[in-house]
Amino acid sequence: MQKTMSSSRFVLFLLLSLAPFSFSHQKDQIQETFHECLSNIQTPNTFFTPNDTNFTQILKSRAINLKFRTPSTPKPDAIFTPLNETHIQTAVICAKKLGIHLRTRSGGHDYEGLSYTAVMGRPFVVIDLSKMQDVNVDLADNSVWAETGATIGQVYYRVAEKSKTVGIPGSICTSLGMGGLVAGGGYGSLLRKYGLLADNVVDARIVNSNGDILDRKSMGEDVFWAIRGGGGGSFGIIISWKLKLVPVPATVTVFDVPKTLEQGATKILYKWQQVASNFDEDLFVRVLISRTSNKTLSTTYQALFLGGTDRLVQIMNTGFPELGLKKEDCFEMSWIESVMHIMEYPKIVPPSVLLERKPSFLNYFKAKSDFVREVIPESGLEGMWKIMLEDESPLMIWNPYGGIMSKIPESSIPFPHRNGVLFKVQYVSAWMDPAMEDKHVSEIRKVYDYMTTYVTKSPREAYVNYRDLDIGMNGKSDDSWGFKYFKDNFHTLRKIKTKFDYSNFFSHEQSIPLID
Repeated sequence: MQKTMSSSRFVLFLLLSLAPFSFSHQKDQIQETFHECLSNIQTPNTFFTPNDTNFTQILKSRAINLKFRTPSTPKPDAIFTPLNETHIQTAVICAKKLGIHLRTRSGGHDYEGLSYTAVMGRPFVVIDLSKMQDVNVDLADNSVWAETGATIGQVYYRVAEKSKTVGIPGSICTSLGMGGLVAGGGYGSLLRKYGLLADNVVDARIVNSNGDILDRKSMGEDVFWAIRGGGGGSFGIIISWKLKLVPVPATVTVFDVPKTLEQGATKILYKWQQVASNFDEDLFVRVLISRTSNKTLSTTYQALFLGGTDRLVQIMNTGFPELGLKKEDCFEMSWIESVMHIMEYPKIVPPSVLLERKPSFLNYFKAKSDFVREVIPESGLEGMWKIMLEDESPLMIWNPYGGIMSKIPESSIPFPHRNGVLFKVQYVSAWMDPAMEDKHVSEIRKVYDYMTTYVTKSPREAYVNYRDLDIGMNGKSDDSWGFKYFKDNFHTLRKIKTKFDYSNFFSHEQSIPLID
């Protein structure tokens, strides 16, 4: 409590000491004035401008989409890397007083680079939270506090370090930063058993546009609702999340079973659509679809089961015999080992590698998303195969829903894609030659357009953590993109945004807009 009070007095002093300032947004002025305003709290190696030798390295450190590393990509005029809560408070107060636009990144995928670049064209500063990585596991309280810059992989490791029979229902990809991951929902292979990461948040700490630090009680239940699934960058800067721990068995089972077109992939995938959302909620079976040659495609069934092999084989042979799962296809291991397995780490690599925060991939890529509520007929699948075989085509990942996801109301948090969803589709096209961007983007859009007939409509739903500027931006025509991410929850988000951040200080190309 004493620490919070002293921090608040410092912030008040800072506000009173700043003279009114008319800012023209010139780069040198941004760097000079922001740096001067931060001088009372700066420590070495926390403030960087393009003139610093480390600037480019720091900017690229968590910019894993190479599309946004090009010379033409708008760059920040400065990067500030806070080390504690007071640093974040001061940065917000300085930026607001000086009229500086902020972008905040915790260090994950950020499919459209909105946390470290800007399509809107105005000068900006990046608040990079990657140095705030504390993770505190409390088994007695059945919870974990994780700072926004920690990756979900770091959280997984620290939880497993304390106990082999508790886990976190987080992302399949371990390099995602906690700040943005939870803010948009966050799903993984425990989805059908325990829901999203955002469904399991019990408290949070956030800095608002006035520089105040708020927890669940002081921010109010409306704001607490909004930040759990309403997308990052709209309401404030998340400092940390408090998450429930969930029970996992000491032994879980995984399998990866590929099926090509020649092995009956069409009929098998047709059946998967009918049964995957109805499986025992202990079972998660997703499908990865990709072209393996000019003549065929592969559908790989990747599973996590919260139990042993014998029961898993029994469930599969009863509900999904078409896959032909055999006991020898299955591998028993601990929950943390299953995290490593799904991320395709070799068995010899220890889980401690998760502490290294290595990006899961580094390439040029474009991604899109869909939700499916009705089974796609075999003829629809065959049409999809035809398109995917014509080009290099994107990877498609089909993630099953059902289980607890069907029981949580759509309005429970902003993330609305619940009851009736059979599965979510992610489309990802990746390439290494920058000259191939137009080709790959065209191909992913072609597959996406083909799927229009078979996915949700009015709105065509999308997942906010797979940001996609193709579906719209603030200030362009209408706000239909907001309904695609949030459905009717978008109305509530706008009301809360207008009340909580009435000056629209926290904004980006797809931030929640104010009510006119």
